[in-house]
Amino acid sequence: MLEELKEEAIVNKVGGRFKLSTLIQKRMIALNTGAKPLVDTRGLTDRMAIVIQEILQDKIYLDASGAVQAKNPTSLANLPGAYPGMPGATPPEPGATARPATDD
Repeated sequence: MLEELKEEAIVNKVGGRFKLSTLIQKRMIALNTGAKPLVDTRGLTDRMAIVIQEILQDKIYLDASGAVQAKNPTSLANLPGAYPGMPGATPPEPGATARPATDD
């Protein structure tokens, strides 16, 4: 599992060692807070192995803002904050209420 991290291919795939480290850290947090793996986990012994396989199989990447994104749009529901109430979701502003649009 850690052998893959020594390969330049995974570093180049993500765009550098810093981005690789950031992607691994953020995805590990997502998995630890309840996100479902995007790869087959049979034979994978820990979450780090899952994250590495997700990267190698092009399932996840960092977007321009540094947020973890899934390449398969249907997998986005597994990422933290993808829907209200999920760990990582941004809470609404205090006192904010939804108002219907008017034609004024």
